[in-house]
Amino acid sequence: MAQQPYAQLIDIKRWADHGLYDVVGRNLDRLSPEDASLMLLVLDHIHTVDLIFQHHLLGRPHGFKAARSEALPTFEALAEGMRKVDDWYADYVAALGPPELEEPVDFAFTSGKPARMRRGEILLHVCMHGTYHRGNAGALLQLRGFAPSRDSVTDFLEYAA
Repeated sequence: MAQQPYAQLIDIKRWADHGLYDVVGRNLDRLSPEDASLMLLVLDHIHTVDLIFQHHLLGRPHGFKAARSEALPTFEALAEGMRKVDDWYADYVAALGPPELEEPVDFAFTSGKPARMRRGEILLHVCMHGTYHRGNAGALLQLRGFAPSRDSVTDFLEYAA
């Protein structure tokens, strides 16, 4: 039962990510080249951080030198990667029990500085990090006259009802 809030946060993240990618996919070619590039940078950053912390949870090296890709992926590659990593997080949290959520994970930030977080803290970070940057993407869309996707917990609860 302790993993339920984490599972719900991951479900909300996955739903919100899908919504953002849907809106961006319909409007990317309507953005200026500068805005489209900025949007891809934001999406890449969210995705890269998701991958980095996925690797931390698995205890595997991730190979990233920064919280972004060395070469900016296409929108299509980012969308496919997002779907895969969001599904992975949903499966991962569903398999965890309360003891695992409290288990510490030692890793190094991309700066090389050592760190330790509990598995539950990593899941919370991934969810909150994505929320913050989906807000950046939504603000850019709004500034350019496009309606952003719905992204709040209450929106998700209404959608899920």
